[in-house]
Amino acid sequence: MRIICRPTFHRVALLHTTARNHDLMEFFDDEKNWNKNKIQHGRSWKADELRNKSNEDLHKLWYVLLKERNMLMTMEHACNEAYELFPSPERIDKVQESMKNIETVVRERNEAYYQLETGETGERPTKYVWNILGMKQFYRLKQHLIPKHLNTKWKQRHLFGYGGHAVRKFQKLYREKLWNEKRRAQNREKNAVISLLKKFPNVDIDTLKEKYPSVDMDKIFRSRKVKFLRVASRYE
Repeated sequence: MRIICRPTFHRVALLHTTARNHDLMEFFDDEKNWNKNKIQHGRSWKADELRNKSNEDLHKLWYVLLKERNMLMTMEHACNEAYELFPSPERIDKVQESMKNIETVVRERNEAYYQLETGETGERPTKYVWNILGMKQFYRLKQHLIPKHLNTKWKQRHLFGYGGHAVRKFQKLYREKLWNEKRRAQNREKNAVISLLKKFPNVDIDTLKEKYPSVDMDKIFRSRKVKFLRVASRYE
């Protein structure tokens, strides 16, 4: 008779802890900060610091920042509803900047991985398309289950190409607006140079050229406004 001894296993649950559940109070700040006009906070996470962290740490930090952003936006909305001042509103900007830096670091790692494995960036391919107003815009390509010629919903949301008298009129007015903005900017720089020459006749011309590269100095010195200044003869 053979006796088989089997090891006995005790049913023991491992010790684990979970975060305390505050229900909807998770979306609000600590009560001790409600009546404060200013709350002490730190700076945002820099990209160089995030590059030293692992993917798991970045994943955890992302959700911590996401929870913090939701809490701050909830508190901001509550303060606006109560016509009260939201303390330290720059906290939202710092959280958003940190999340943006995390996205930058993750995109860098994905691009490096795909470049090594496939020789491509791994980003969604893009191309230039003409919208209904006759302006170029970036369109990110995407895979669809339904073919393009049968996907009516996609055609309704994505209207490419343009034509018609109204679009041509819009393009004409839009180009005129851009030209007027460019002309006003050039006139402002030109008047600024003339004003500096009148106030400081001995100003360095090379410095003016470096600061205002779009201004034609020869044309400026031939104009009536600075024709009789001593700086004109010195420049010539």
